[in-house]
Amino acid sequence: MHEEDNGGGVWWTAPAESESGRLMMVTGRRDVGRFRENPKFNVRVEVTWKYEGMADGMPSKQDSELMSEVQDLLIGTFKRDPVAVLTGIFTGDDERNWVFYTLSTNIFGRKLNEALADMPLLPISIYCENDPDWAAYDEMCEAEIKID
Repeated sequence: MHEEDNGGGVWWTAPAESESGRLMMVTGRRDVGRFRENPKFNVRVEVTWKYEGMADGMPSKQDSELMSEVQDLLIGTFKRDPVAVLTGIFTGDDERNWVFYTLSTNIFGRKLNEALADMPLLPISIYCENDPDWAAYDEMCEAEIKID
């Protein structure tokens, strides 16, 4: 397990297994209390980037660098205007998923477009669902490996 505060929260990273049995790196954010306690943050949004991965299902160096740039833009946008919070990142099995909780899909979409306006067209898709109890977040946290 690895933990860091990169200016965008306190994060942990742990390996897990995808549904197809391949390596999946799960990165979760710890400091989400103020968002989770606000009942308006009840919509879970997944932004998915499918890529042609290496043999192990991980992104190429070039894809990884572009994904990192996109991630920095998203973190910066939602740090300035906290209408959504990035809570998890799943990388492996030929895709990266950024998981957010937001108070409005309309505002989220507008901010996402603002954040990525200067980027080339990206191979991303978006999925939303109501998750007022943050059940998916709790499930992700089960992937964290406790090292004592």
